[in-house]
Amino acid sequence: MIHRRPKEVKTGLEWLKTLDADKYLKKVGLGKQDYYFWKQIGKALLCSYTIFGLGWLYNETSPLGWWSLQVRPKEEKELAHLYERREFPYPGDEEAMEDFVAKGGMIGTTIGPKGNIEGDKDYEKELQDKKLEQEAMKMWIRMRNEVIQELQDKGYDVE
Repeated sequence: MIHRRPKEVKTGLEWLKTLDADKYLKKVGLGKQDYYFWKQIGKALLCSYTIFGLGWLYNETSPLGWWSLQVRPKEEKELAHLYERREFPYPGDEEAMEDFVAKGGMIGTTIGPKGNIEGDKDYEKELQDKKLEQEAMKMWIRMRNEVIQELQDKGYDVE
């Protein structure tokens, strides 16, 4: 009977040196013979992302307007002014911020309080006028209803 010595257990760096990484990489399709394939895939991805990025950039900064290659229906053209973009000033620029707030930039949504963007109008005054008109209409309806109620109490047929 031949007496064998037990194998020495390799740990750390000795164990790492014995691993054959190519054997495992080849099984998942990343071996040396697959280098050209992955190089082509990388080139294709780079080109396609570049084309999509340029298209996106052109869409955002297009001189022809948003999605200018599509035909817009008449209704959308009529409402297009409601969805125009607003340029917001940089928060550190005090003069630009004061000008922006003075033009009514912070009132309402980014579209504007009534849905339209007009830079020189005083939006606070318009909103106050609108509130005043609403209050006047409420008061008028209340007074009319009181008069109708009184006339009905006296026996007149008023509808």
